[in-house]
Amino acid sequence: MSPRSPFTNRKAGEAFLVDPKGGPGPGVLVLHSWWGLTPWVRDFCRRLADVGFTALAPDLLDGVQPMTEAEGEAVLAGLDPDELSGLVMSSAQTLRAASIDGERPIAVVGFSMGASLALWLSARLTREVGSVVVFYGAQSIDFDEATAVYQGHFAEHDHMVSEEDRVVTESFIRLGGRETDFHLYPGTSHWFFEDGERFDAEAAGLAWERTEAFLQETVGNGAAAGTA
Repeated sequence: MSPRSPFTNRKAGEAFLVDPKGGPGPGVLVLHSWWGLTPWVRDFCRRLADVGFTALAPDLLDGVQPMTEAEGEAVLAGLDPDELSGLVMSSAQTLRAASIDGERPIAVVGFSMGASLALWLSARLTREVGSVVVFYGAQSIDFDEATAVYQGHFAEHDHMVSEEDRVVTESFIRLGGRETDFHLYPGTSHWFFEDGERFDAEAAGLAWERTEAFLQETVGNGAAAGTA
C-alpha cells in the first residue's frame, strides 16, 4: 500500500486542484506554459500545497501536451482567445470558492504563455487577484485598475522574452501605480524553472524561495492576519 499523501488531491473538470494537509488554504491559480498540464505542473501545485496553499491548475490546452517549441507555437496559434480568457477567468472564480475564504484575493503564478495570461487576468479581475508571480512572460496592457503586486523571474538569455519586453512590462505595471519585484537570473534561458534541458537547479531554487516568500507575504495566512 502506498504511503498516505500529506495533502488531498481533487480534480475539478479540466483542472488539477490540491489542498494543504489541514484543508483549504489561500488560493494560488497556476497557469501553465504551452507544454500543457504536465506532471511537472501538477507537482508544482503539490509543492504549493506543502507550504499551505490551495492550488488550482486549469488545463488550458484541453489535454494537449506539445513535445517541441514548434508544436507549442502551433497549438497556441490555434487557440480561441475568447475561450482561453473565459477559462482563465472562470478558473479564478472556481479557486476562490474552493479556497479558505471565498472573499479573499487569490494569487496567480504563470509560466511563459501562462505568465502573460496571469498579467492580463490581474488587470481584468482587479479585486479578485491580490498578487502575481510571472516566469519569463510579458504583457503590455493598462494596469491602472489593477490592485495586485507583482513578482517576476526572467532569464538572462531568452529567445522569447527580450530585455525590452521585460522593461516594458515592468514599466506598464509601475505606470499603473503597482509595486514590482523583478529578478534576472544570470546565465539562464527561457524554461530555466521547469523540467527540460534548460532547467537550472541553482536559479530555480532561488526563484522558488523568492516565490514562496512573496506568496506568503501577499496572500498567505500571515498576510490575512496582518490585515484583520
